[in-house]
Amino acid sequence: MQPTVHQTRTLMMHRTAGDSAPSRLRGNWATLLLPIADDDSVDFGRLATEIEALIDARVDGVYSNGTAGEFHNQMEIEYDRIQELLADRCTAAGAPFIIGACHPDPSVSCDRIRRATRLAPAAIQVILPDWVPVTDSEAVDFLSMAADAAAGIPLVLYNPPHAKRVLTPAELESVLRRAGSAVHGIKLADGDALWYAAARQHLTEWAVFVPGHHLATGISEGVAAGAFSNIACLSPRGAQAWTDRMSFDLPAALDLECRIRTFLDTYILPYRLNGGHSNAALDKLLASIGNWAPIGTRLRRPYRWIAEAEANRLRSIARDLLPELFKGQ
Repeated sequence: MQPTVHQTRTLMMHRTAGDSAPSRLRGNWATLLLPIADDDSVDFGRLATEIEALIDARVDGVYSNGTAGEFHNQMEIEYDRIQELLADRCTAAGAPFIIGACHPDPSVSCDRIRRATRLAPAAIQVILPDWVPVTDSEAVDFLSMAADAAAGIPLVLYNPPHAKRVLTPAELESVLRRAGSAVHGIKLADGDALWYAAARQHLTEWAVFVPGHHLATGISEGVAAGAFSNIACLSPRGAQAWTDRMSFDLPAALDLECRIRTFLDTYILPYRLNGGHSNAALDKLLASIGNWAPIGTRLRRPYRWIAEAEANRLRSIARDLLPELFKGQ
């Protein structure tokens, strides 16, 4: 029997980095962004179109309810409907998906995990409780609670730079070893050469997901298994082609990464540094620049978004600087 496209890519990424990690979670995972209507409701019609576009782009997987998915600003009835729609469409297409059960409240998070298990995702993403920063022992206890709720489904720990408790590679190893075997992956920000050296020392047993625009570096350092990718916000098909290229032409992939970073630093990051916009606003701007699905730039209030006109202004700049990402689109 011939392997599927997703199985072939998984094997390619497995040979590239993190070979000792026990997880099959690898590659280019695209985030689900919420189309928000003018009345502040989730537009589920446009959300279904977005999911179909991601499946059609043949990304390695789709994940929901990260920061860019506005998990922090949903009612529970909306949470369930979003996950059910994602699971229905991906299951029918044979596309892997991860459900985010993140919430600052550990009780709500564990309840979301329990509801997500019946949808049979490849994994469930969680964050450490965030209103009161946790100690190491409290982090271990929460992950044990999450593992019980997940009932055997692998967990991915999301530990972003804006978390109240950002763990070093050594701290992550200590916490995860004490928490047991339920956590298969870690989504985090990478760092300099010293950080990568520490990650090679402490995190080889887990699938490490670095920021999307650093993925080629993470692969070249022998650390990254993949990315929950902001570049897939810009172009899911292009991000997948770039990820695939890392397995056979890493120098070219690193060259493209350099230009991606230049584009983001020059044209996207100023919206956060000067305008105070959130990462979710930046990711929706990228998706609007890419123009691959009718998502829009609007965030749910009270959070501020970037005008669609800015996406229209930057679209030609992105295509000129990063033509590889838009081939065939």
